Amino acid sequence: MKLIYPAIFTPYRTGDGYEVSVPDLSGCVADGTTLEEAMDNICDEAARYILIHMESGDQVPKASGYHDIHPHDPDSFVSLIMLDMGAYSDSHALKSVRKNITIPAWLNAYGEARDVNFSRLLQDALLGLTQTPDD
Repeated sequence: MKLIYPAIFTPYRTGDGYEVSVPDLSGCVADGTTLEEAMDNICDEAARYILIHMESGDQVPKASGYHDIHPHDPDSFVSLIMLDMGAYSDSHALKSVRKNITIPAWLNAYGEARDVNFSRLLQDALLGLTQTPDD
C-alpha cells in the first residue's frame, strides 16, 4: 500500500541542504545535503514512523490536503512524499505473525489462477483500514 503525505522542505540558512518535516506525523523530521537526499531521508523516516505506530496498533494519521499545509518560512515549500509501506515493511518490519485464513475453494482457485499473493492482499487491505476512522 502506498501512502501520500505533504511535507515541508526548508533550505538551510547556511550551507547546502534541507530540513524536512511531515506536519501530519508529529515529530517526523529528516534532513539532507541535497534535495534528493532530503526526499529519500524523509520518506524513510515517515515510513518508519507509520510502521512503528501500526505495530503498536495505533491509528495511522490521515494525510492533510496539499493546499492545507502552509509553511511559516517564506523560503520553504510543500511537496508530496509517497511511502511504499509494503516494500518498507518487507525490509524493516520488526516481526511477522502467521495467520491461517479460510476462504471458499472457488475463490482460492480464482486467486491462484491469477498469481495472487494472498498475504500481500490481506496486508494491503488491513493497511487500507488503518486510515479509516474506527466507528
